Amino acid sequence: MSNILAIVGRPNVGKSTLFNRLTESRKAIVDDQSGVTRDRHYGIGEWTHKNFTVIDTGGYVVNSEDVFEAAIREQVHIAIEEANVIVFMVDVTTGITDLEDSIAQVLRKSKKPVYVAVNKVDNFQLQSDATEFYSLGLGEIYCISSMSGSGTGELLDEVIKNFDEIPEEENKLPVYAIVGRPNVGKSSMINALIGKDRNIVTEIAGTTRDSIHIHYNQFGHEFMLIDTAGLRKKTKVHENIEFYSVMRTIKALEEADVIILMIDAVDGIESQDINIFHLAEKNKKGVVIVVNKWDLIEKDHKTTLEFIDKIKEKLSPFVDVPIIFTSVTEKQRIFKTIEAAAKVYTNKIKKIQTSKLNDILLPIIEKTPPPSIKGKHIKIKYITQINATSPMFAFFCNLPQYIKDPYKRFIENKLREHFDFEGVPIQIFFRQK
Repeated sequence: MSNILAIVGRPNVGKSTLFNRLTESRKAIVDDQSGVTRDRHYGIGEWTHKNFTVIDTGGYVVNSEDVFEAAIREQVHIAIEEANVIVFMVDVTTGITDLEDSIAQVLRKSKKPVYVAVNKVDNFQLQSDATEFYSLGLGEIYCISSMSGSGTGELLDEVIKNFDEIPEEENKLPVYAIVGRPNVGKSSMINALIGKDRNIVTEIAGTTRDSIHIHYNQFGHEFMLIDTAGLRKKTKVHENIEFYSVMRTIKALEEADVIILMIDAVDGIESQDINIFHLAEKNKKGVVIVVNKWDLIEKDHKTTLEFIDKIKEKLSPFVDVPIIFTSVTEKQRIFKTIEAAAKVYTNKIKKIQTSKLNDILLPIIEKTPPPSIKGKHIKIKYITQINATSPMFAFFCNLPQYIKDPYKRFIENKLREHFDFEGVPIQIFFRQK
């Protein structure tokens, strides 16, 4: 099952500060990419060895100077439907507002676990004031300060009781998830693949309500396919369309082995696409980029290469990803997408013999060793692949603490160059010999 925590509440109660604190160990997605910083709404949290996805619903309210109750209520409804746990954040310095009463009314009717986090409780007097929030009728309250972090540990201790360790299944079929912004052609892609109208396809963004699981077994390929079109047809609050799409996508992403990220050739790669790409990377999923509607682009002999360069520039530093140009309506290169996904899955579960790793990489490392630090020379003696569901490698050396990120990237590039891990994130660890 997926582990999703949604932070809900009215604006300016400290949701984003709590979000940043919960995702601090892995960093929010993606705060160093152009055009993404302002859209930093979801990331990975970890508490006592349990990983979970954190979503800050507040970031999805457009025109924050003119926030209206319907938009916030709509987001709460979506969070209730998609998340495993709801953290309802309130502000002790302002007390209970009409909007909080409205949100609480919705939450009381839900069957999801709800935790009331009373923020900005920085002294004993404010702890006494926080008792007012018991009147919301949502059970226990948790006094926290998202700025200093006090109380967040106790809150997380209770929250993670609702999360499961995600089991690793053996001998299961590969799972591919088709993700992307609304109306990029996800359902049309599936219909083209299976040769019939399995999903309703219209020109209206948001036709498909639920993520659909399809068992595909044709032309020598067998896998489970997830269509994450996932927007509610009845949704009328346009500000929340992207939010709902993200919730659907995250659930499918956690289930999948390979993410097929569809982008619109006309619009190009946008911030939401980049967010999902980096979320897949951080979750150690394989990735295939599919540029759909390529038939609508005027092309010359340079167009494809220029488009690839633009995409890789925005995805940096993880750029070793297959990029397929398709036209679903024209049935162009549809099956190349599946072939690419199958290759990425093979790369994801690939195991390299220890002897082969050492025979190939140690001479390269000897020729280009890590830079010496403070006159100390770093010597890498031995390499092995760690048993995991995605490529992880341990490099044993005398001074692992002195190896910096540029050299890690050098090692990763050599691994990719010699062993082909296209489409798959690689983890590298330097350990004391």
